[in-house]
Amino acid sequence: MGLNDEVGRRLRELRTARGLTLSELARRSGVGKGTLSELEGGTRNPTLDTLYALTTALNRPLSAVLADETPPSTGQHRGAVSGSAVTAALIERYEDGEAVTDVFRVTIAAGATQESAAHVAGTTESLMILSGTAVVGALDAPRSVGPGGSVRWAADTAHLYSAPHGEVHGVLFVRYPVTAR
Repeated sequence: MGLNDEVGRRLRELRTARGLTLSELARRSGVGKGTLSELEGGTRNPTLDTLYALTTALNRPLSAVLADETPPSTGQHRGAVSGSAVTAALIERYEDGEAVTDVFRVTIAAGATQESAAHVAGTTESLMILSGTAVVGALDAPRSVGPGGSVRWAADTAHLYSAPHGEVHGVLFVRYPVTAR
């Protein structure tokens, strides 16, 4: 089963477990019903923005559709998705009594900017830069961070990722409160 099929299966399971129709999840997420149907059927490539919109509407972390609830400890990437500027590959999912933390290997395309909608209430993001210089964080107060540096921001408001001076590589930690399990 490929990534599209797996993501579609997980989306459908999450939606039906919440007792939502395709129409209701489409309305809550702002994703078209046809797009949602194609995603659930595994016939459409998921984008990062679309998956975040859907998982936020379902009150779940992104890893809920990218990886099984108990991911294998092989260290292999379990799902890579792209947005308009960011490509993210899930490398780890950790859950404890307080939060679910998704860890992604990210690339921000040179010269690109991507705005990300608010995630589940209480969500935070931390980005550690491996190479390049990124401008990231809240739309009204983005910060610049270079190699070896890191920055943290509230991700339950709209935020951005930008690589104004060349491609950026980093590790992104997205921490969702326990209510998003």
